[in-house]
Amino acid sequence: MPRYDFRCRACGSTFEVTRPMAASDEAAACPEGHDDTVRLLSTVAMTGGAAAPSSGGSCCGGGCCG
Repeated sequence: MPRYDFRCRACGSTFEVTRPMAASDEAAACPEGHDDTVRLLSTVAMTGGAAAPSSGGSCCGGGCCG
């Protein structure tokens, strides 16, 4: 389930909420109980994924292997 970052306008704390994507736009109270919060835009980090396909030019990308 995705996590969403929020910031409280009243106390300035930043916190995460785990919820379904269908509920991503719902308001969230901060851990201190304040209701004046905004959802932050978050970045996605990709690590350990598959390499991008080669467009040729190297031995294995050009089809000369095996």
